[in-house]
Amino acid sequence: MPRMVDVSDEVRAEIGDEEADRLLAGDNTPGSYDCTSCRTPGDCERERTSTILFIGDETAVLAFAHSTCLPSQVVQVTEEQLRGAVKSISGDTVDLEPEKVVPEQAVLGVTSGLVLLAGELHPALVVEPTGPIVRPGATGAGDDFLPLLIEQGFMPLTELTGVPSVLHGWSVLLAMGQLHAVLQPGTGGGQPVAWWQAHQPLQVTESWRAAANKHQQVLMFAAPVGSIGRQPREDLLRDALDKAAANGKLVAAALPLTGT
Repeated sequence: MPRMVDVSDEVRAEIGDEEADRLLAGDNTPGSYDCTSCRTPGDCERERTSTILFIGDETAVLAFAHSTCLPSQVVQVTEEQLRGAVKSISGDTVDLEPEKVVPEQAVLGVTSGLVLLAGELHPALVVEPTGPIVRPGATGAGDDFLPLLIEQGFMPLTELTGVPSVLHGWSVLLAMGQLHAVLQPGTGGGQPVAWWQAHQPLQVTESWRAAANKHQQVLMFAAPVGSIGRQPREDLLRDALDKAAANGKLVAAALPLTGT
């Protein structure tokens, strides 16, 4: 049975027509996989799946991702990054085989909470990756998480005072009182796609949901790995946000609410 697999022109150019055709026919794809972006399970037979080709100096690794998470693409990485990922998975450096190795990817941690701004409580999502986010195609180390978001329209904050401006085209999907996804504009003005999607819908408090319905928007704050951490209380979360802003490590935007 043919798999629902997408192979971009740039991936096809690297792996060759024969291998690309085998992937499209389902001869060389796993039935199920762990998405290389969100790390949750995927199924080539039930949902559209992107092929992601990681290319090092000497080695190439083919991985798979939900098409809603990433388009099919080629990602340049260093050989050290590629082999480091293999070592973190298997405990040793081994010969890389496309079907057996998926490089570790940072996962976006999302925390919900109420933030007091100008005397009023606003529903907020705080996003912090579990590791550095490298720009697609970048060959060096570093963390491009905030620059990538700033390019999308998020604004840097030095302090939390007023409500950040609305970022049109983005939205927060709330359905049946649960948090499902953060959506971003689709390519070429198409349907919005998930920038972040919960593996299972996340419960939010009644007060958070009430504030979201009142304002019809959710504030999204984002910071690089190690800036916020998992805070058990909203006052501690606010302290961590204030410190991240003061250190120049916080961006934000108000995202319209989709759903109920």
